[in-house]
Amino acid sequence: MRVMATTSRRSLLQGVGLGAAAATVATVAPAGTAPAFAHKGGDSSSAQFTLAVIPDTQYLFDQDRGDPAPLTATLRYIMDHRAEQNIVFTAHLGDIVENAAADELASAGDVFELFDRRRVPYSVLAGNHDIDSRTTDQRGPSPYLDVFGPQRFRPLSTFGGATPDGYNTYHIFRAAGREWLLFALDWRPSDGTLEWVKGVLAAHPRTPAILTTHELAIQGNEPGKAVLSGHGQRLWDRLVKSSDQIFLTINGHFWPPADSVLTNDAGHDVHVHITNYQDRYYGGGAMLRLYHFDLDRNTIDVETISPWILGQDPSRRNALERQEIELTDANNRFSVPIDFAERFAGFAPVPVRPARPAKPMLVRGTVAYWRFDQGRADGTAVPDGFRIDDLSGLGNHLTRVTLGGSPADALRWTDAHHPDQPAHASLFFNGAKQPARGAYLSTAAGAPLNFATFESGYTIEAFVKLPANVRSINHAWMSILCRMGAGKDAGKTGGDPSEPLATLSMSDGMALQWAVFPGNQNGISTNWGHEMRADEWFHVAVVNDGRTTTLYVDGAELLRNPSTPAIGLAASGEPWFVGAYHYDRIIEQGFYGWLGDIRIVSRPLPVSAFLNA
Repeated sequence: MRVMATTSRRSLLQGVGLGAAAATVATVAPAGTAPAFAHKGGDSSSAQFTLAVIPDTQYLFDQDRGDPAPLTATLRYIMDHRAEQNIVFTAHLGDIVENAAADELASAGDVFELFDRRRVPYSVLAGNHDIDSRTTDQRGPSPYLDVFGPQRFRPLSTFGGATPDGYNTYHIFRAAGREWLLFALDWRPSDGTLEWVKGVLAAHPRTPAILTTHELAIQGNEPGKAVLSGHGQRLWDRLVKSSDQIFLTINGHFWPPADSVLTNDAGHDVHVHITNYQDRYYGGGAMLRLYHFDLDRNTIDVETISPWILGQDPSRRNALERQEIELTDANNRFSVPIDFAERFAGFAPVPVRPARPAKPMLVRGTVAYWRFDQGRADGTAVPDGFRIDDLSGLGNHLTRVTLGGSPADALRWTDAHHPDQPAHASLFFNGAKQPARGAYLSTAAGAPLNFATFESGYTIEAFVKLPANVRSINHAWMSILCRMGAGKDAGKTGGDPSEPLATLSMSDGMALQWAVFPGNQNGISTNWGHEMRADEWFHVAVVNDGRTTTLYVDGAELLRNPSTPAIGLAASGEPWFVGAYHYDRIIEQGFYGWLGDIRIVSRPLPVSAFLNA
């Protein structure tokens, strides 16, 4: 599946200035032995990174009829934008030159010295115009091998190895906190080479792989739709469809650009892309395709630009150049949605973070820590009057209270939990309002938490999941955590003094709200979050540093935090509730959804301290 990208970068880009035997399998290094990603400008931990792809440049190196300037501009663009776009690797798709001539290849090799001098990771493969196209990769010595053989790539940290014939290589780059394989396969890889690829994959069994080769797919009868060529069918049948690690193939040779999604033997998608621009103005002008991976969004955004034209004075561009700055049609600028964790789960499953004991969560200043892993079966009702112990040791225990007319299973244990939640359990609150229904948890009269004012700051955290139908029924202003007592009970007269002294709630649009009567204000201080997606777990944190209060979701600071310092909390000496909201001391409704671990600390904690503990 792929979708047309909706935002063009053209306005931004136009302003950028660019200053052995076939059956022999080569020895494969074991998984994990590749050098770490170390070249300047790359961030191997970022969830966003870019793979740069350069298709057929053959007309730029055609006897005395070519021009190396466009390819030079493309390589310089990649070097200049490595840090900005986190370009971790560059792959050329073959047909570097037109006639496989030694002087043509030497000229192209001179351009790639721009990368060599700065150790920029890249790969090159032979197209049919780079070698004797009548041969397989067992063709022996050639001018191509002299210039672009394995010896050229060995100094690079990403070079993994080559076939004995030297015409096929593999590379390992590190991005998004993991290793990625990239194969650069020759014009006609032999059966021995395909076995070599399988050997590399077997030596790196948890590493996702990208296959680059010169020919694999061609546009079929449907515009923009790629189908396998005759040779591509051979590669598919003998290699790709049985190798689940290969999730993306990119080839040149044919035009126009097209793509398709095929299903491999494991039942998973393989994205098949053709990219080639030699049929366009100036032989394609070393057009650059950029694959922007975003593992946070589970998307690859693809764009196609001409660095050579971008580097020109806009006032001097001719009519044809102005059309080639950026290709924005659906076959050249689009997005590919991929659930990376799900796609790679068959060979590289993301390990589930295990449950963590309570003790490490009891950081200095913890005044209450409640978790719901009491070992009860999923779906079991919490008995009326059941006590949830406060693991801080300060005695702020919680007890179930049932609202009138509510069934026993209005509050029940579940196995559901946030992936980063310390306890792998939660409670499901089946609450409602008008009339108030459900069950909640309450601290006991006299609990120390009832008298806490937190004048040195505080952190309040909870794991929350809203049901899919939360907006279709009336649950506006339900509370995750609420303090009994109205503002007027603490002598407050500003705003609405019938509001609770403190409440962490969900608005009518299911936006987070932290509303509190601070000790130093007469009215309410309110933090507003954004509307939360239903049926997804999230972690919410309210952090007060003694001066201001900030709301976070999954470690990200939200926008609408109060500018007025909010010091401490007003207190009435009355209970705190989990899963109930009151107005003017009358409980109006019970919470609807799942609540996981809840922690209250009498000091501000660093962002995501609970998530990363």
